[in-house]
Amino acid sequence: MNIAQYLDSTYLKTPAQSGLSQEETLQKDIELTQEAIDHGIFAVMIRPDYVSDIKKYIQEKNSDVVVGTVIGFHEGTCSVDEKLTEAEKAIADGADELDFVINYNAYLKGDLELVKNEFVKCTRLSLEHYKIAKWIIEIAALTNEQIADLTKNISDWAEENFSENDLSKIFVKSSTGFYETKDGKPNGATFEGIKIMLDNAGKLPVKAAGGVRTPEDAEKMINLGVKRIGTSSALALIKNQTSSEGY
Repeated sequence: MNIAQYLDSTYLKTPAQSGLSQEETLQKDIELTQEAIDHGIFAVMIRPDYVSDIKKYIQEKNSDVVVGTVIGFHEGTCSVDEKLTEAEKAIADGADELDFVINYNAYLKGDLELVKNEFVKCTRLSLEHYKIAKWIIEIAALTNEQIADLTKNISDWAEENFSENDLSKIFVKSSTGFYETKDGKPNGATFEGIKIMLDNAGKLPVKAAGGVRTPEDAEKMINLGVKRIGTSSALALIKNQTSSEGY
């Protein structure tokens, strides 16, 4: 199996989180991108501040590696207007795919109207600019019943508001990788969680992010039905090695 074509090779730490400078962080993103170019990895997933530079780098290399970025990351609690503004800038900077963190805290409080509103508006913006929209639901913060319900709501909202042809461009994604869990509970994709998402996503594709640390796990996720895998260890996976990274 060609795992590389399913991978979003990911580096999402800010300079403050990593202890690196802005320049050093950009260099890490460039190295990540060159790995993707050299090994046929589908996409790189980076912070919005670095999209413009990385897009230019890919174009200079005459590569078709896709540039993805995150919006409302990682808590998802900023307003819809803030998410739209961040997304508009990312699009202007050359992002091909936008991974939005859904306001799962609002969902947990029962404010479905707010969550639906941000989903529809941000997805519409993405599709109008011919971009892929992925919605991170942060499964580690949810019960199995909530994972099923939120995924089903997203699927229903997509079918109600967008055309049949658009549905393949709207993903449901498992995790940010930054959610802090207790008692050693996984904070990324699990087979159980992904199966629940797949069972409730309808016609929407699913992205498993975080927790996929061996080639065998990646193949199992793909065989379950996921269309993309987010990982900070893309190179290890395609070289048939076990990841030592947390995401």
